Amino acid sequence: MIYDCAIIGGGPAGLNAALILGRARRKVAIMDNNQPRNAVTHASHGFITRDGVTPAEFRRIALEEVKCYPLVDHLQSEVVSVDTTPFGFELVDSVGHRLQARKLILATGVKEIYPEIEGFYPLYGKSLFNCPYCDGWELQDQALVVVSEFSNLFHMAKLLLNWSKDLVVCTNGKASLTDKHKQQLQSKGIVVMEQAIAAFIGQNGRLEHVRFADGTQIPRAGGFVTPTFVQSAPFAERLGCEMLAGGGIKTDEKGRSAIPGLYIAGDTSYVAPSQVVFAAADGSQTAMSVNLDLTEEYFTSSSLPHV
Repeated sequence: MIYDCAIIGGGPAGLNAALILGRARRKVAIMDNNQPRNAVTHASHGFITRDGVTPAEFRRIALEEVKCYPLVDHLQSEVVSVDTTPFGFELVDSVGHRLQARKLILATGVKEIYPEIEGFYPLYGKSLFNCPYCDGWELQDQALVVVSEFSNLFHMAKLLLNWSKDLVVCTNGKASLTDKHKQQLQSKGIVVMEQAIAAFIGQNGRLEHVRFADGTQIPRAGGFVTPTFVQSAPFAERLGCEMLAGGGIKTDEKGRSAIPGLYIAGDTSYVAPSQVVFAAADGSQTAMSVNLDLTEEYFTSSSLPHV
């Protein structure tokens, strides 16, 4: 059997793509290793009707809805290789099962690489985060720290003033702020600290202090740390996709890559902003592109099957 479309990745983008294609009566396989990037997150926010839902509950509801469509197969497996073939794509999972599909959506997402600061990971997802739109409300009016080694630090600092006026901005020893930006921040009462950070100190997931390499220590209750992003899976690069500087994959406005039949959905493509609602919407749009392309091919070739 050849599927109309295979989807690698069972996050919001992949699941919403499967939903749209299932409703379009396409034969779909969604392959999912159940290792979501947001597993450490206590709740997902900013998605109307699902604000505050846990990632596990969101996934449970989404799978329940997707499985209502009989032409969608949800396969709990890890894809280890993808190759192009004359008919489309062949996928092989970790136990050697092979699957063939005419179209392929990569919704594998990205993973974050954070600065190597002692104490970060026990606090991550509890009092240290990376997206103020996702978690700023929960930290409102608290003593916050924002850490970035990149030029986005000035933007992040300005943005966070919407949630708290008690803000310390840290470059972690990097030249991520211009003199002009430092002056502007300080004029708004924002403290700028340019020393390298030695450790985040806290217990039970709650940040209490930030300790710097020079021995300075400041009390903080929470904050935001900017990561770099890399692809969670190597398939796009192996297939010859053009990679973007920020960690994403180049596509057209509808999710099509430069590789015929290969589509990219969710933050696999655009990386940020990393919100469930954006990823789900992108999965929906990409699935519509797949369905449109399959439809057009049906009208230009007598050899292709259609439901």
